[in-house]
Amino acid sequence: MPPTLKDVAEKAGVSRSAVSRTFTEGASVSPRTRKKVEKAAAELGYSPNALASSLTTGRTKLIGLVSNNFHNPIFLEVFDLFTLGLQERGLRPLLVNLSQEIDPASSVRMLRQYSVDGVLVASSTLPPGFSLAFRDAGMPVVHSFGRHSSSTQVHVVGIDNVEAGRMAARELLARGYRRIGFLGGPEAATSTQDRLKGFSEELASHALVNLKTSFADAYSFEAGRREMQRLLQSKPAEAYFCGDDVLSIGALSAVRESGLRVPEDLGIMGLNDMEIAGWANINLTTIRQPVRQIIGSSIELIVAMLDEPERYPEARLFPCTFVERGTLRPRA
Repeated sequence: MPPTLKDVAEKAGVSRSAVSRTFTEGASVSPRTRKKVEKAAAELGYSPNALASSLTTGRTKLIGLVSNNFHNPIFLEVFDLFTLGLQERGLRPLLVNLSQEIDPASSVRMLRQYSVDGVLVASSTLPPGFSLAFRDAGMPVVHSFGRHSSSTQVHVVGIDNVEAGRMAARELLARGYRRIGFLGGPEAATSTQDRLKGFSEELASHALVNLKTSFADAYSFEAGRREMQRLLQSKPAEAYFCGDDVLSIGALSAVRESGLRVPEDLGIMGLNDMEIAGWANINLTTIRQPVRQIIGSSIELIVAMLDEPERYPEARLFPCTFVERGTLRPRA
């Protein structure tokens, strides 16, 4: 049988409540008692029961990590950084897969059942109202990669997707492209809407530019590939801003399979700068989203909210940077 709290108390010569206080964050215990208890616990190989501790502290140290796009490789990096960052702070992620789901009600019920201390919504496609449902249920919540507004009602950490669209348009114009395409993710996704808004607004002031828009049915390689195959059946644009790296790589596959050369015959630009975008056989020109900074700031906010749940909502936006590789022709 594994050693118990009682065994530690007997070996250390202290009460069981003293052992409990030693392993309870913020509880009062003298340095002498703490030293005796920790020594006894180490000799016995005792580890405190986290679930039992939650009954004393009222905290489970569970953080719901909610996402809805497990087909996009960028989320491998996202989950890696989130789980490591939470664990470093003594918190435990509880992963919730919302693929094909837009109603937050079932997620709210599930996370209530597990008594999570807070919720991180990691999605660039879910609407602001999704995170609001967790807030209304009394859970501290941060929407990472979410849509910001001047009157945000929950904490949002991410990028200005409208400005990212403008940045993409400026880069294509600087390279002399005039027949330009936007190949976005799902049309209902907030990230798609905002990136297209900035992209089309920037191009609107250039009379000689022709813009055509199209949408993939998901942020995935296959969806990007299918949509580009469809576009290639008629006269394609000179260059496409695909709004996401995984869409861009799918589109790139379709273009090369058709016999066209990139960037000589057709240019492609993505957004995110996930790891595989830089692989030699892909070499994707893209816009870098500062994923590590976004996740670090999100964790910082959720930890702060555990002590200050009524903290006033704020939007933290991080700037993007352009990454020059090989899928667009050089600037004029």
